[in-house]
Amino acid sequence: MSTGVWLIGARGSVAVTSMTGALAVRAGLAAPTGCVLESPGLHSDSLPGIGDLVFGGHDISSVLLDKKAAALAEAGIVPARLAEAVRDALLEIEQDVRPLPVGATQAETAEEIGADLDRFRRRHGLDRVVVINVSTTEPAPPSHPAHADLDALDAALHGPDPVLPPSSLVAYAALRAGCPYVDFTPSTGARLPALDALAREQGLPYGGHDGKTGETLVKSVLAPMFVQRNLKVRTWSGINLLGGGDGANLAEPAANAAKSASKQRVLAETLGYVPQGDTRIDFVEDLDDFKTAWDLITFEGFLGTRMRMEFSWHGCDSALAAPLILDLARLTAAAHQAGRTGPLTELAFFFKDPLGEVPHALADQWQALRDAVASYGARSTPL
Repeated sequence: MSTGVWLIGARGSVAVTSMTGALAVRAGLAAPTGCVLESPGLHSDSLPGIGDLVFGGHDISSVLLDKKAAALAEAGIVPARLAEAVRDALLEIEQDVRPLPVGATQAETAEEIGADLDRFRRRHGLDRVVVINVSTTEPAPPSHPAHADLDALDAALHGPDPVLPPSSLVAYAALRAGCPYVDFTPSTGARLPALDALAREQGLPYGGHDGKTGETLVKSVLAPMFVQRNLKVRTWSGINLLGGGDGANLAEPAANAAKSASKQRVLAETLGYVPQGDTRIDFVEDLDDFKTAWDLITFEGFLGTRMRMEFSWHGCDSALAAPLILDLARLTAAAHQAGRTGPLTELAFFFKDPLGEVPHALADQWQALRDAVASYGARSTPL
């Protein structure tokens, strides 16, 4: 299954780490460590292989992919030998990375994005193209009447004023172009009634939101433990220290608020109530692409005895996210081939704030993912 992966934010750390890793795995230079779909419980012939993925994308940056990979190597995010080994392949991908279009209206911008996707598909003879948003987090948008009605949205996009946030405009363009869409950020993306209607009209799946790579991953394991042992969580507070471009973007209050809200959902959904405390995200420039989280949990046991638990997590954001991007591209392509339409709730395993009414305990999400992968193979139809 020849699958295109069109990355919004293609010159960023996550995107370039994903491309570098996929090229290294394809060449036999690295193992697919961190790729969930390479686990024994999930491996399936119904999924495209890592080596079947063809990359392109949009970005506002002009930094060349090989230069970005070299910078990632210097920062200790990817091995320098791999960045050098795949340099020529990255330069080939460079031909399919384009500036993000800006039209006179949002309708024109969407048409230009769709034209880029179509050229990419035809240039490589791809069976399908999955669009994945790995750009910076945007603030939550104000409500707009056109968000709820597809006909109204189509008309409003031709007007002089923007009606969709950037992530949703890309989702609209992707769906119009016949491409499934995944949002790895907490941005709005396809999570609007009009865009859900468009996806169903086009017979396309979409997924998101906000990749689960660190502190929230640990929360999704620990919170069910307190529920299963019938222990009452009184408070749960976390502090996240993050560097790099994402950290700098999250220093902006509106983007920070959108991200923090996404990180907190797992507790309310899993515990059945909201304990005291919140999640804070602070930008620490010196950390670069690495992040540190520290959480304090206080809980109550038998006879009201007060206890506490603490944990810390230190990881490299791009190295944690990149294999998930490859997984999501492969899963979404297989879901599309299998005829799935609308929100891919089975991808909750990958997200802090997943679509639909889904379990938030990681073990339950893992089982749902396994069931889905098995069903993709059973329902796949010839191209």
